[in-house]
Amino acid sequence: DGLGFTELTRFAAHNGFDGVMLGHPHAPWHLEFTQQAGHAAGRAPTQDNLLVFYLPDTAAWQAARDRLIAFGATPVPSWNPFWDQVGVTFEDPDGYRIVLQNATWTR
Repeated sequence: DGLGFTELTRFAAHNGFDGVMLGHPHAPWHLEFTQQAGHAAGRAPTQDNLLVFYLPDTAAWQAARDRLIAFGATPVPSWNPFWDQVGVTFEDPDGYRIVLQNATWTR
């Protein structure tokens, strides 16, 4: 909810795993999160395990940041100071981090 994604689909008890796919209905990608009953995934191995979202439109970036904060997320200093220059980092309870970067991604 904080990132504004839609639940595209979910599954249960598929070879012992449950999962949910999140994204935007017309985007050519999705994020899939799975879990196995009775298995703890554990914490992120480092503070630099990131999922980075490039949002070049400042209004869209601010809206995404504000949604996460309204959802209860608190910005944290990034392990790599680069991400703090024009972005904001959030950490989930398991230590995994996302960065909302107010920039265009280039190769």
